[in-house]
Amino acid sequence: MDFAVIDLGSNTFHLAIVKESKIVFKKSQAAKLGMGGMAAKIINGEAIERGLDVLSQFIAILDEHKIIPENVHTYGTSALRNATNANVFCEKVAKQTLIQIQIIDGHKEAELIYEGVKNAVNISEPSLIVDIGGGSVEFIICNTEKKLWQQSFEIGGLRLMEKYMNTDPINPAFIPKMNDFFTEKLLDLHNAIHQYKPSCLIGSSGSFDTLNDMYHFEKNGNGPNKETAGFSYPLSAFYKAFEQLVFQNREQRMQIPGMIPLRVDMIVVAMILIAYLIRTFDLKTIQISNYALLEGAVFTHLTEK
Repeated sequence: MDFAVIDLGSNTFHLAIVKESKIVFKKSQAAKLGMGGMAAKIINGEAIERGLDVLSQFIAILDEHKIIPENVHTYGTSALRNATNANVFCEKVAKQTLIQIQIIDGHKEAELIYEGVKNAVNISEPSLIVDIGGGSVEFIICNTEKKLWQQSFEIGGLRLMEKYMNTDPINPAFIPKMNDFFTEKLLDLHNAIHQYKPSCLIGSSGSFDTLNDMYHFEKNGNGPNKETAGFSYPLSAFYKAFEQLVFQNREQRMQIPGMIPLRVDMIVVAMILIAYLIRTFDLKTIQISNYALLEGAVFTHLTEK
């Protein structure tokens, strides 16, 4: 059966269409569902309209591919699971598009991310998978055989921007404050790292895709191979990108080959979090997975068929 998956991220909506057990179409578009409402735990009116607008565009694409709403699996993540008025958005979506949204908890979100990553990357050593979304960040520790530990933390990029990024470029004085915040909020991660001792960071989609694009444009003059889903990424390239992205303004960041408007803002706080993880946990290598929740959901539904 042909079907589609929609991932309603707190910053970006993602669509995948599957025919004959293969992904034949993918699209990502900013909806910024969590913008302006994270602290208050609401989806504000403007965000609801942005979300409906993106979904109406997705519906047109689904119609072109002859995918009926009953065969669209739609997942709501951090912004929706924390919003007191999530039902308002879900009801509007159901009325206008006939799509039914399943709001998933952080545990399920991490499960789907792991399914995506393990199909993209060769996990050859104990690793820490990191997926930085707009609302939450999922951490999964795994070895070559299985998942060992996972947890979702509500410290995503939009939340960090609301809390710390009131200027552009970010005020350097806020970086140590962010690091203190991470230490406070990620105590469970610290304990898990101490127990399982991962040596590799596997970055899942999002800002990591942009880092990978930047690296390949600088190295080869063009982007990475679109047929490849998993990549090695040098630590030296990360530290160079850190200096470029954290201390330059939005206009300067947009001039970097490989940068896209979808990521140009949130990538600043994402870089500070990634740097914290690498330095604090002495991670030695980096891999990047182009697959995340969206693809993980696709593989899960294919397995269940």
